[in-house]
Amino acid sequence: MLRILTLTRTSAVHAKTVAITTMQDLLVTAPAPVREQLSGLSPRRLVSTCAKLSLADNPSTPTESVLLVLYRLAVRYQHLAAEADSLQHQIGRLATHACPALLTVYGVGPNSAATLLVALGDNPGRVTSEAAFAKLCGVAPLPATSGKTTTRHRLNRGGDKQANSALYMIIIGRLANDPATRAYRTRRTTEGKTTNEIIRCLKRHLARSIYRALKHDLKHLDDL
Repeated sequence: MLRILTLTRTSAVHAKTVAITTMQDLLVTAPAPVREQLSGLSPRRLVSTCAKLSLADNPSTPTESVLLVLYRLAVRYQHLAAEADSLQHQIGRLATHACPALLTVYGVGPNSAATLLVALGDNPGRVTSEAAFAKLCGVAPLPATSGKTTTRHRLNRGGDKQANSALYMIIIGRLANDPATRAYRTRRTTEGKTTNEIIRCLKRHLARSIYRALKHDLKHLDDL
């Protein structure tokens, strides 16, 4: 169930982005009266304004045609936004029921929790340890060798890309809002670690915390 809801919401969000991008692109080459009326508006104001446009019954000029298209795109955007919000509510409800422990991990919200649960649900037989979960998420460190000496590790580009992206977004949120994570970055930077190396370490540590939380929630996965 979570997989279907998540995929559908992702599709709606993508289509919503396409709609607003198309509206903004149209304004670049729109007739002067349209540009004067709508250029410079924020995306939200552009959508709300275009959804209230007065249209000709039978468009016969370039200006009337562009206004019609902008109106249709604005209405489509609003419908998609409402659909995404509704799906988000359902995802949050199911995630809260299925993984209460996971949602207590700092920075993990309903969307990232659903993504991680879906990834784990596809591979329940293979993920029997913390190391296996890290590998599934693409955060198991890979050695970067120089001659016969292993001096560093590099980011793992394998694993479930959606799960990896979820971990990345959680880390970005922590770097912005969590004093402990920011202090860790500062300390590791002074030690000569690169940004990628710091993020790799943070993602690996996060995967460990998430796996421990998931162990308490695994009994719910059969309902997903």
